[in-house]
Amino acid sequence: MATRTDRQPPAPHVADNHDLIRVHGARVNNLKDVSVEIPKRRLTVFTGVSGSGKSSLVFSTIAAESQRMINETYSAFVQGFMPTLARPEVDVLEGLTTAIIVDQQRMGADPRSTVGTATDANAMLRILFSRLGKPHIGPPGAYSFNTASVRASGGITVERGAAKTKTVKATFHRTGGMCTRCEGRGSVSDIDLSQLYDDSKSLSEGAFTIPGWKSDSQWTVQVYAQSGFVDPDKPIREYTEKELRAFLYGEPVKVKVSGVNLTYEGLIPKIQKSFLSKDKEAMQPHIRAFVERAVTFTTCPECDGTRLSEAARSSKIERISIADACAMQISDLATWVSELDEPSVAPLLAALRHTLDSFVQIGLGYLSLDRPAGTLSGGESQRVKMIRHLGSSLTDVTYVFDEPTIGLHPHDIQRMNDLLLRLRDKGNTVLVVEHKPETIAIADHVVDLGPGAGTAGGTVCFEGTVEGLRKSDTVTGRHFDDRAAVKESVREPTGALEIRGASLHNLRDVDVDIPLGVLTVLTGVAGSGKSSLVHGSVPAGENVVSVDQSPIKGSRRSNPATYTGLLDPIRKAFAKANGVKPALFSANSEGACPTCNGAGVIYTDLGMMAGTTSTCEDCEGKRFDASVLEYRFGGRDISEVLAMSVAEAEEFFGTGEARTPAAHRVLVRLADVGLGYLTLGQPLTTLSGGERQRLKLATHMAEKGGVYVLDEPTAGLHLADVQQLLGLLDRLVDSGKSVIVVEHHQAVMAHADWIIDLGPGAGHDGGRIVFEGTPADLVAGRSTLTGEHLAAYVGA
Repeated sequence: MATRTDRQPPAPHVADNHDLIRVHGARVNNLKDVSVEIPKRRLTVFTGVSGSGKSSLVFSTIAAESQRMINETYSAFVQGFMPTLARPEVDVLEGLTTAIIVDQQRMGADPRSTVGTATDANAMLRILFSRLGKPHIGPPGAYSFNTASVRASGGITVERGAAKTKTVKATFHRTGGMCTRCEGRGSVSDIDLSQLYDDSKSLSEGAFTIPGWKSDSQWTVQVYAQSGFVDPDKPIREYTEKELRAFLYGEPVKVKVSGVNLTYEGLIPKIQKSFLSKDKEAMQPHIRAFVERAVTFTTCPECDGTRLSEAARSSKIERISIADACAMQISDLATWVSELDEPSVAPLLAALRHTLDSFVQIGLGYLSLDRPAGTLSGGESQRVKMIRHLGSSLTDVTYVFDEPTIGLHPHDIQRMNDLLLRLRDKGNTVLVVEHKPETIAIADHVVDLGPGAGTAGGTVCFEGTVEGLRKSDTVTGRHFDDRAAVKESVREPTGALEIRGASLHNLRDVDVDIPLGVLTVLTGVAGSGKSSLVHGSVPAGENVVSVDQSPIKGSRRSNPATYTGLLDPIRKAFAKANGVKPALFSANSEGACPTCNGAGVIYTDLGMMAGTTSTCEDCEGKRFDASVLEYRFGGRDISEVLAMSVAEAEEFFGTGEARTPAAHRVLVRLADVGLGYLTLGQPLTTLSGGERQRLKLATHMAEKGGVYVLDEPTAGLHLADVQQLLGLLDRLVDSGKSVIVVEHHQAVMAHADWIIDLGPGAGHDGGRIVFEGTPADLVAGRSTLTGEHLAAYVGA
């Protein structure tokens, strides 16, 4: 019987209709009723200028709702232990799948967290050494620097029924790998007592030299003087051993001072809690200077910085201890593990090899497992988080990436692109917020938001293919194929910053002269030693202003006006014009609306359910008490001033009766870095990553420095904004400043007066100067990876 070939294809199954993620009426942050349809199992890139609403759509709407709905599948009991997520403001969200978010949030700077502990690599190494290490010292915890050794013995009561109880002697013992001297931190802090007090004086004579500690009125000082543990009229150097121990190391106890119950605590733990537990960057300059003088951090002499006990370091596999393994470059460690042949632990070795190979594959083979997690850049942190997803068998998952190419040299971007395509080809939906044209070019679908930033953005300007984007008249479309030309003439340096014998991290005894008075760009693949050279070797001082990629801190009460110090001259101007106190014009102080305490909204906690937020009815979200809003300056009240954009405020405080030079200077700097559209009172928590970095740059521009060191200032910047940044860098140099930029963006390289290229590779394959000269010479020579990519970029 003949086989029929004219049979109709089977009708599509109804389940196959759900191949789109539909968003209708999204209004999160600045989104204006946005509606988009995103294809599933495809790579979709979201573009648009910084602040146009990309993150609001991708992270705060799509990913946030996916996570919220997954959390709702758990029982009420479990949800009580999970973060509560409010439903995004959107009319319809259909076709969502499980979202895995890989963002740029830096890993916690906990001193106990390393690259190895943040991934599963350390856990697997500990098991490996507990099985194969010679001599055998114990279970995996014996190799962990976060596990202390514990011994205990005593009587325990065992209940075996109504009247059958008996006490038996029990002994408990746990072997941990923590170094007892540094408690697993790798470094020990030493406090210079001479910086805390003058031991030739008594407490009543004002012996303390700690900032803010005055002997006559300060409660903290009175606690020591009236505690009864020491004689307040005796010079500190004459204290007995018992008095000195109580003074420096006393345990917290309640004491009565002038009829008030207060807590007495030894000076050393008091200083550690008051100063050392706080973020040094957030301290006032004189407090920061005191901490830097009084406290020194040195490598632990007992474990030599490995964090591990002597027993953990003594157990070895083929002459390699776990401390040696964690200190190896990961690419070398992967080779060592692949050479181990032990059938009894074959599955463990295979899993460990896969994890280490993933590091190499993703371009992080230059790291070591003992590298503190807090020292990773935003781009490195994001790639470390990606490692656990590389070998995942999950499909039909939505992966959400936030600028995965940040911190990557053009040479490494292709590797990242391959990774994104691999995730897609496994049947996953990949959503990427990105500015780099190399990554936009591989997209199956593009969503372009804009046309501007802030209130001028929040709409979909284009949806379709990359070719369609190129032909569209959107800001991204017009700038997609922009290419900066190499400078024809470069500035002449006015001097040089000499660096000799730089050997921090992977630097190989580097000698280099960084020219001053010009725009110098440091380039090289990720891990080649750029940051080590510029942050570790450029002497920090009053003349150097360093703007790195560390996140700016701020709550929902913080805004551009408070962060930049702009609010101080504004408050003083209002106070002077109305004859009242400046504190009245602060929503965090005396001027706050009493109903919402100056927050502008009322938060209602609903336990396991998402809390609700409603605008305060008394102040209508203005945050100030009604009596404060009666005071005016230049015809505006304080809430109207905070609702102004930077551009409006620049004009308002620049001329006329509201002219305030101190405020105007700050506003000019904010406008210079391209933040003219931000409102003065917009919460910092709503700013995008690029906006935060430029806000930090604007703040540092006020500092009186001759040398500016910038770490990847193009991070988070749209193609159209890079041109504005180059203009800003030019203005800084033309005003007599020296600008040193660590950067991967070819437009910045092409615009430089001098390029210093490090390499040739990453980790121990880098750390050397492979090129010094002008961009034109780099392009002409094409002798390095950077030279090849820059030549291709400028079309040479």
